[in-house]
Amino acid sequence: MASSSIRPSFSSFKLPSLFHLRSTGVRLPHNFGPKASRLLRHDSRCMRVMSSGNMSPYATQENALDWVKHDKRRMLHVVYRVGDLDKSIKFYTECLGMKVLRKRDMTEEKYTNAFLGYGPEDAHFVIELTYNYGIDTYDIGTGFGHFGVAMDDISRIVDIVRAKGGKIIREPGPVKEGSSTIAFIEDPDGYKFELLERAPSREPLCKVMLRVGDLDRSINFYEKALCMELLRTQDDPESKCTIAILGYGPEKENTVLELTYNYGVTEYDKGDAYVQVAIGTDDVYKTAEAIKLAGGKITREPGPVPGYRTKITSCVDPDGWKTVFVDNHDFRKEVE
Repeated sequence: MASSSIRPSFSSFKLPSLFHLRSTGVRLPHNFGPKASRLLRHDSRCMRVMSSGNMSPYATQENALDWVKHDKRRMLHVVYRVGDLDKSIKFYTECLGMKVLRKRDMTEEKYTNAFLGYGPEDAHFVIELTYNYGIDTYDIGTGFGHFGVAMDDISRIVDIVRAKGGKIIREPGPVKEGSSTIAFIEDPDGYKFELLERAPSREPLCKVMLRVGDLDRSINFYEKALCMELLRTQDDPESKCTIAILGYGPEKENTVLELTYNYGVTEYDKGDAYVQVAIGTDDVYKTAEAIKLAGGKITREPGPVPGYRTKITSCVDPDGWKTVFVDNHDFRKEVE
């Protein structure tokens, strides 16, 4: 890696990654129905969190429980670092069919952001690539798993990737003991993408997979602190792993977070490539208060980003994975 320091992108207030994660390989998901009892538990947990004592003026001036339940939350984008922005953009546009939505070159801070996806940022989950001047390689770490992209013909995409010299990790084929057809490819920086063959959906960029050291602890955090719904879980004894799918709506219609626990692995090595997921909220101040009440750790107190109007707050989960909450109104202004 180059000797220059990693510089943050103020739009999402990116900080260097604070965690190292150890790899245990790629697992192949099946489709299972949601567990109603867990969804009900999600609602009750949010209630217990927001109705607990020692609440700040933000939480006491308005019924925080009702506010959190009705907050308009949506996963906005995922942020990660790349070593050659032009090369990455070429891969995502020519191989995966994404479009460049906007670019931002911050010459004084010496970094460039590029936003790519399958639709406008105000309605779709997108990726935010960060290139820091002079840094051409990063350590992805092995706690980061992969991104998921839903497409109606993954064989065609794999053929394009192969023709352009890309790396195929898994050829298209059915998931073991399931009906889904998937493939795995790798981008120029080594980030893995799972291609899922599905009918066209509202959110083609459909999943972010991260590995965690204690699945129950992580589920508890995302349900309580972030008020996500646990959509399903799946245990795979043969692969020695268990997954949990969480999000803010049905899995087939929204981008979700997939947490993977590999049997017996409680700690992971650090990486500095993957940065964070950003989530929209109607009020970053109340969101930060709810996270605190749930026992979560705020890493940036709510307020405007210096030099920008956009208000954000950020937190980390028990494994050190970072989430940034962005004010919905400010975000819409930013992407206009």
